[in-house]
Amino acid sequence: MLPLLRAVGSRTLSMASETYASGTHSAAFVTCPNASVAKELARAIVERKLAACVNIIPAITSVYEWQGKIEEDSEVLLMIKTRSSKVPALAEYVRSHHPYEVAEVISLPIEQGNPPYLKWIGEVVPE
Repeated sequence: MLPLLRAVGSRTLSMASETYASGTHSAAFVTCPNASVAKELARAIVERKLAACVNIIPAITSVYEWQGKIEEDSEVLLMIKTRSSKVPALAEYVRSHHPYEVAEVISLPIEQGNPPYLKWIGEVVPE
């Protein structure tokens, strides 16, 4: 049986032979006060190879408790795809460049997904 092949850009990936160790990559989430901060952080994160891709999701509403009061704010959400091993460095970068006193940086392991996409994350974000 021939492996299933798919052209991606100028390279061809064998999808039949791809293996992925669950949790190797993570999706991290960071909230930002506005689109300008979100774009600046997203670009810097990708340029520094802390992530392969950052999606900027506009117009979310966050309801949370802060200093004993219930707050409600409009924010922008970053959804960041990276290696799980890079999450500590990503969190450190966000903490040192984010305008919030306490920046949200949380991550969830990626259990499975499209093998060529997961391979691409690993190629773009070095160990």
